Amino acid sequence: MAGSSARAAAPILPTVVFVFLLLLPLSAVRHARAQETDSEAEFSYRSGRDNSPDRWGLLRSDWAACYWGRMQSPIRVPGAGRIAGPRNGRLARTYRSSPATLVNRGHDIMVRFDGNAGSLVLDGVSYRLRQMHWHSPSEHALNGSRYDLELHMLHQSDKASNKYAVVAQLFQIGEHRDEILHMLEPFIERITDRRQGHEEEIDYEVDPRRPVRGSDTFYRYTGSFTTPPCTEGIAWAVATKVRHVSRHQVELLRDAVHDHARRNARPLQEANGRGIALYYSWPRSGAGN
Repeated sequence: MAGSSARAAAPILPTVVFVFLLLLPLSAVRHARAQETDSEAEFSYRSGRDNSPDRWGLLRSDWAACYWGRMQSPIRVPGAGRIAGPRNGRLARTYRSSPATLVNRGHDIMVRFDGNAGSLVLDGVSYRLRQMHWHSPSEHALNGSRYDLELHMLHQSDKASNKYAVVAQLFQIGEHRDEILHMLEPFIERITDRRQGHEEEIDYEVDPRRPVRGSDTFYRYTGSFTTPPCTEGIAWAVATKVRHVSRHQVELLRDAVHDHARRNARPLQEANGRGIALYYSWPRSGAGN
């Protein structure tokens, strides 16, 4: 009888294994590591490679969201006149100067705040500002256009380590330079083409209010990190105002990218019917923003 039962149960095992493998990508999407990766050893922005953006989600099981996810970033953001969502959302920024370190992560240049750089309150959730970094060209498209540069200010929830918010500021090359990049230029030059992970302590406190001062209106949507593991559920606030940056500053950031790709922008992702709302900074730009 025991032998008969074992034979009857035997065909079940391949079926179970097949179902497990079928569900593995979806499980990986749900349980992907929340943190953005700090290493570019396994992924690239160059098309036509085994580790190009369209293949990120196939490289590792915990990066599966990059391929299977339905709420990925960046996306095309329509003009304010075409926003169909609520128009009365608010966000509050209380940034302050903080000691910081400049880090060459290979795929971007990051300012890591080593002290309390302030916070963002969005939809009733408080997020602490942790770091900021740049992408060139811009990752999001506003009114159908991708611009020369995009700043991401990454915030982490005070109460839940897996909740994140990103404030994005787009730039176009123009007559005026960006003041915070101007202050950072000597440090960026020092880490250009240094090994991945090289750090330079910044000699003075960095004021995160500078690059977004005067940006009071934002497109709010729910998306993902734009680098592996492409974790979803990220609260995005993309400034409607496009600011100026000098050509030299854009070139400086591009030259500093370790793999010489000179661009570190993920291709646009499908919105898949996601709602986009207009949010307003409160209070309006001032000493606390």
